[in-house]
Amino acid sequence: MTKHILIAAAIALSGTVAFAQDGTMSFFVTSQNPGNGGDFGGLTGADAHCNALAEAAGVSGKSWRAYLSSSSENARDRIGAGPWMNAKGDVIADSVDALHGDNNLTKDSALNEMGETVNGRGDSPNRHDILTGSLPDGTVAAGMTCEDWTSSAESTAGMVGHHDRMGLDDSAPAKSWNSSHSSRGGCGLEALRGTGGDGLIYCFATN
Repeated sequence: MTKHILIAAAIALSGTVAFAQDGTMSFFVTSQNPGNGGDFGGLTGADAHCNALAEAAGVSGKSWRAYLSSSSENARDRIGAGPWMNAKGDVIADSVDALHGDNNLTKDSALNEMGETVNGRGDSPNRHDILTGSLPDGTVAAGMTCEDWTSSAESTAGMVGHHDRMGLDDSAPAKSWNSSHSSRGGCGLEALRGTGGDGLIYCFATN
């Protein structure tokens, strides 16, 4: 928990908050990883990371959940009922079914907690691999959850999606926001960066 507090303090003191929050934000991509790649200290730690970043960005009074599946819980069942809006008030999806169907999640709308665009394919560095551990319907991708988000080992793997809906081709996985491919080389931060990620996750408000 101390690590999350320090991250939140660093953001608050940096003066980089780009968008004046009005409390309507209920979705964001994390601006940074806590430092251990796919090891968030489990789902509880990932949720704490979401909450710390939201608080530092000026959004209080909300309960945030990480969009991550584990062996005991599906991502789609963790995030409330919707609707969800980004920092600029753009609707991402009205419901869980819409989120996993025809949603409005693109590079332009999948903003971080400060209302900033997250680097995607073609940017340097590319950060479009977002950890989810999930299949397209939001249920768990077995064996691809970085040991239920407790490991950064080379022997583990985590399913990622592309927040910019872009990949090496025009296939459905390449354009998937939540289920594009498994991480390669493990769940460590450097391994995740090696394939176009940065250990980022999606965060949704449940209220």
